[in-house]
Amino acid sequence: MSAETRFGPDVTSAQIVASMNKHGYAIVENFLDSVRVAEMRDELEKVLAETPYGRNDFEGFATKRIYSLFAKTRAFDDLATHPVLLEVLDEVLGYYQLSAPTGIEIGPGSVPQPLHRDDSIYPLADPHPEFVVNTMWAFVDFTEENGATRVIPASHGGQPKPDKPTIAAEMPAGSVLFYPGSLWHGGGANNTDSPRLGVILEYAWAYLRAQESHLLAVPQNVAAELPERLQELLGYNICPPFVGYVDGRHPRRALAQRVSTVQ
Repeated sequence: MSAETRFGPDVTSAQIVASMNKHGYAIVENFLDSVRVAEMRDELEKVLAETPYGRNDFEGFATKRIYSLFAKTRAFDDLATHPVLLEVLDEVLGYYQLSAPTGIEIGPGSVPQPLHRDDSIYPLADPHPEFVVNTMWAFVDFTEENGATRVIPASHGGQPKPDKPTIAAEMPAGSVLFYPGSLWHGGGANNTDSPRLGVILEYAWAYLRAQESHLLAVPQNVAAELPERLQELLGYNICPPFVGYVDGRHPRRALAQRVSTVQ
């Protein structure tokens, strides 16, 4: 991987965006310290103990996926609203929401995930502005051997799948990979005896339907206690001029009223 795509924890949002625009991705190493990584890994492993394996080739039959992430743990509340991440999203997307936040544990023996673009689920013609941004957070060292995310560099921008080899986005635990929804990528094969644990926090334009229906996935009594910005990212927000209102009002006001009525 090019040195132009790797940064330290003092990275700026401008550097990340520039790398994504040129190369299709950016890696910020050691964004989280080892203590925070261990705490979050322990929290994820509690949830994974009750999480089933995947149901198809795309999910991975030896892979576990934690859906409804913000209903099951509070460990990612501050990461989802981290200032540097939000600055990147402000620059690339403008108005946005969480789309598909998911914990992903690729188990030993997993085969490579089919290469894909995260924005391909939406029927928007190419070329188009970027309307999806994804982040992959590593909670173990990501290596080529244990299934580090594979990317085709510079394959973003809505182009057809290039006839080029992938490279493994190797990075130490506590790092994060940024990439736009138009980048061709996929989970790697795990040829080790240990699982590869990561979490994706994916965002999309606010006026598109999110992949996961957070208003149902996260119970309203839980959502009511979340930080205001996270509530907005989970769908309790207005996309200008007025997309997303509830009975003519801001959805956060409706949420507060409904929760207080139930209590």
